[in-house]
Amino acid sequence: MKVREATASDVDAAVDTLTRALFDYPMSRACLDPDGYGERLTQYHRLFVERIGLPHGRIWVTDDVSAVALWFPPDMPADAFAPHAAAFEELTGSRAALNAEYGQAIGDFHPREPVWLLALAAVDPDRQRQGLGHAVIEPGLAAADAAHSPAFVETQDPANVGFYESFGFTTTAELELPHRGPTHYSMYRAAR
Repeated sequence: MKVREATASDVDAAVDTLTRALFDYPMSRACLDPDGYGERLTQYHRLFVERIGLPHGRIWVTDDVSAVALWFPPDMPADAFAPHAAAFEELTGSRAALNAEYGQAIGDFHPREPVWLLALAAVDPDRQRQGLGHAVIEPGLAAADAAHSPAFVETQDPANVGFYESFGFTTTAELELPHRGPTHYSMYRAAR
């Protein structure tokens, strides 16, 4: 399967893949308002892909866009999210305060030095376990390695920990989020 950088024509397919694959992701379920959850999740992914990832990050996809990896490079503008703050808050709706609390809690474990951040990665449920996740994540790691930069990823799905360890990430923090929230894992990969 060929892997390439995404373009604007891939937005709808990338959003669909992310939404199908991450529909029951623990953090999304905890932080997005359950009223109209499916539409909120779709709009959340659209914001990430179309408004932040394409203009400021790097997105790799398989040719059929059944796998997606969205990376934020170390030189991404610090204010890239600012124009979209109101939209993100609207998507969290009744969970806005909880989302802010979780963001503050996990923010304490973010690296202080510049890193390549793997912000979103997913494979369509019908295509999983075929190596596509590895295929779309590898170019971001190669870019980090070429820049001698560390990489960072966060997950709230314990099943992902071993997967990210296979790329050389190590868990630097494990946190039970309050209010019966999911367990958060911060994972770091040293510069190569």
